[in-house]
Amino acid sequence: MEWLNYHHLLYFWTVAREGSVARACQRLHLSQPTISGQLRALEEALGEKLFTRQGRGLVLTEVGRTVYSYADEIFSLGRELMDNLRDRPTGRPLRLAVGIADVVPKLIAYRLLEPALALPERVQVTCREDKPERLLAELALHGVDLVLADAPLSPSIRIRAFSHLLGECGICFFGVPALAAAYRRGFPASLEGAPLLLPTDNTTLRRSLDQWFDVQGVRPHVVGEFEDTALLKVFGQAGAGLFAAPSAIEREVRKQYGAVVVGRVEQIRERYYAISAERRLKHPAVVAISEAAHHRIFR
Repeated sequence: MEWLNYHHLLYFWTVAREGSVARACQRLHLSQPTISGQLRALEEALGEKLFTRQGRGLVLTEVGRTVYSYADEIFSLGRELMDNLRDRPTGRPLRLAVGIADVVPKLIAYRLLEPALALPERVQVTCREDKPERLLAELALHGVDLVLADAPLSPSIRIRAFSHLLGECGICFFGVPALAAAYRRGFPASLEGAPLLLPTDNTTLRRSLDQWFDVQGVRPHVVGEFEDTALLKVFGQAGAGLFAAPSAIEREVRKQYGAVVVGRVEQIRERYYAISAERRLKHPAVVAISEAAHHRIFR
């Protein structure tokens, strides 16, 4: 039996709605080669051309119009199915599929998801970590119930979804005790030339840190840059350099990595969002996550 790839179908559906691959890229936050490749894969799977070029835009072929009509109905039925089944008791564990943007610290992700596991009813959580744009595509297909991210949904993305601010906090600089003692006095001026472990420059935190360093007039020595914040903290635990983390997980960082606080910075704000397909949160586990975030984690 041949199976339809619904990711390919979503990208086709978006291109058809937007009228061009370029505009679909803006909506989905994906690169042009990625979407073009997915469209070719769908055409090869169906054995039919779905678009013809007209000027600078794309026009659906007759087969393309048929596929678009089915795609529109498929996604509409998917939304209707999830709305009807989400709150029905089944006697089985309540399932919660969460997409976690790869820039969200794992300790933050755990703190946010922990209240779902503490509900009276059994909850089975499935976590997927990926780039935000891929997770949002999964959200549109109801592959996940929720996306945890460090930024709200961009207005340019034409996915029906809503951003719910869970909370915000400042940051702390940490280091192993010996290293922290050397740079605590005179903070933040003491960071001049200090060995630092930083997130990569495609993250919100890195951009905020760079701006803050400029304002403070300090130039730290960047020892390493990391996409994985957990790996960054492991290097910090080994004494390779100082590192920054959200103040909301200060206690966990101290306990897990044996680090102490060098200094606190309230001017840099880390914000975390729950992005869902529904304007009003209804899933019991998601409601628990939101309430705990507002009343405990980010008080």
